[in-house]
Parts: sequence; C-alpha cells; structure tokens
Amino acid sequence: MPDGEIKKVIERSRETGWVLEPDAKRVMALSGMDVPQGIFTADPNEACRFARKIGYPVVAKVVSPRIVHKSEAGGVVTDIRDDKTLSAVFERFSGLDGYMGVLVEESVSGLELIVGGKVDEQFGPVVLVGMGGVGVEIYRDTVIRMAPLEAKDVEGMLRELTASRLLDGYRGGRPVNRNALVGTVVKFSCLLMEIEGDMESADLNPVMCTPERCVVADARIMLA
Repeated sequence: MPDGEIKKVIERSRETGWVLEPDAKRVMALSGMDVPQGIFTADPNEACRFARKIGYPVVAKVVSPRIVHKSEAGGVVTDIRDDKTLSAVFERFSGLDGYMGVLVEESVSGLELIVGGKVDEQFGPVVLVGMGGVGVEIYRDTVIRMAPLEAKDVEGMLRELTASRLLDGYRGGRPVNRNALVGTVVKFSCLLMEIEGDMESADLNPVMCTPERCVVADARIMLA
C-alpha cells in the first residue's frame, strides 16, 4: 500500500490517467529522491518572485493533462535569465492545449541518465537504467533488472552500460556522485514496489548527475 501522501497524489490523477510533472516530482521527493527547487503556478508575477529568490537562470515547463511530451509540443524553455523572458513564456504557454499553469524550476545540469520502470506481465516491476536525455532512443544503452534492487544490483547494472566509463570521469571529465546515483535507483525501485498495483510505467529522464548530486530533472508516472 503506497504512503498516504503518495496515494493521494495517485488518486487525484486517476481522471487524467497519468501523474502530471509537479505531482510526479512530489512523489519522487516523498520517496527520498533529489528534485529541483520549483513552483507550479499560473501567475507569472509569483513565478518571477520565485525565480529572483532562487536565482536565475530557471527552466519553465508547461503543465497540461493533454501534453505528455512537453518538448515536442514546444512546452519547455531552458536558460531563462530575467523576468521579462519568463513572463513572455507564460504568455506563450497559456495558448497551449489544456494549459493549467507552468512549472518553474532551478536549472540543473550534469551527465544525463534515464531511470525507468514498468510492471511486466511475467516478472512484475522491472527497473531500467541507462544513458538518458534526448538521445536515449538513439544510443539504446540501457540495462534492465527485476525490482526490488539493492545497491550491489545497481552497481552491477551501471558496470554493464557501454558508456559506464563516463560515470567515472572519462577523459578529464568529473566522476558522478556514485552513491547518489545508486541511492536514487534503489529508492526508485522501492517506489515501484510500493505503487505497482497503480502504475503502468514510470520514467525519470533525465536524471542529472554531477560529482555533488543526482537530481530528477523530469518525471512521469503513467497509471494502470
């Protein structure tokens, strides 16, 4: 049975059939994962005050029950550096199908990974880890295991990735925070076990990893 707060999020998402990003981020945070500072609002003035408080640049994403793939719909703007630009983004997003508001978040960067999961008919909840971002379908560098996962399982998955050397700081690059990455995947695995009866799939893409942290930059949960 899911945690009480997570269950409430799932129940109020039944009508749309999927958990919108602000609520999906809430679920990940409740599960112990690192998510960007953010605010969900339809008020551009409130968004500007928030952006000045945390410091520009920020990212803006449209929130709409009719837009699952935000980038393809023109619903994501990165590197916003001032109030004027942020207000203009609100104006444009308000014309998109099903507009409810905008998720404004701190900008995060790092090595992009994907952490995903689904409920397999034969094996139950399974977890996928791989190189993420917009190139995930091009590189197809992923590994899948049955949930639940322990840290040693995740370490084994990471070693199997073709691009695993990038995690260790390839050619002068800085290594990612391995403990943070492994911890994120283990916590995600636990979440899948908790909500397996309610979900069809869940994706964190990208998870931005640096030497300091691994942050869930985007999250989506499709309900069963």
